[in-house]
Amino acid sequence: MSAWNLHFLGVGNASAVELGSASAVLERDGEPLLLIDCGQEALTAYLERYGQAPRALFLTHTHLDHVAGMERLFVQLYFDPARRGDCRMYVPAPLVPWVQRRVADYPGVLAEGGVNYWDAFRLIPHSRGFWHEGCWFQVFPVRHHAPDTAFGLALPGSFVYTGDTRPIPERLLALDADVPIAHDCGLVGNPSHSGIDDLEREYPPELLGRLHLYHYGSAADGQALQARGYRVLLPGSNLPLAPPRVAEDVAGG
Repeated sequence: MSAWNLHFLGVGNASAVELGSASAVLERDGEPLLLIDCGQEALTAYLERYGQAPRALFLTHTHLDHVAGMERLFVQLYFDPARRGDCRMYVPAPLVPWVQRRVADYPGVLAEGGVNYWDAFRLIPHSRGFWHEGCWFQVFPVRHHAPDTAFGLALPGSFVYTGDTRPIPERLLALDADVPIAHDCGLVGNPSHSGIDDLEREYPPELLGRLHLYHYGSAADGQALQARGYRVLLPGSNLPLAPPRVAEDVAGG
């Protein structure tokens, strides 16, 4: 049986550079299967750990701490003929225009001309979810700024990853029970992100007991969350996972 793991390249919010850009990698038997988000520090950490550019990427949203590594990733992929066009980029359909505007639309991706940004990638838009390496990944909207601009990811039987979000109890209760939830959480919330008081107010005990917190503001904030009895992810943390449910059990999403 394969060993599954969620490895956290970074766990900080946009200001906590010392904690790394919030990003995780789904691993199977120690090999990277899917990168979640590609901030500047996240891409550096990925290359240091795996020694090569990712072969598959899921974007939760297009704030720069989650996509700032995409220009550098383009350069790495495009100038490697063996890799050009083979990186699957799974993007929720409502985000495609935002990725185009924020990352891909600079006039002249190369000064020499003759190149499109998307030449380096294999773009796969989706809505409810997507298939990757024989697994069905569920995708769901979260509460972060405007509607339909941020999404979470779930691998049935294994994990839930919220991305940046306010509390979403109705979403999480509709997904798998008894799988770990990697959840955006700072010491103090704001209109775009969850604070621990928000989660304690809105989540029932069964959800609170499954949380693994990331996207906080500093090492001191992480220690304060731990002191309140919560599991807090650190840069380089590994979250062991149960194997996903077989594809036949979740076909149709």
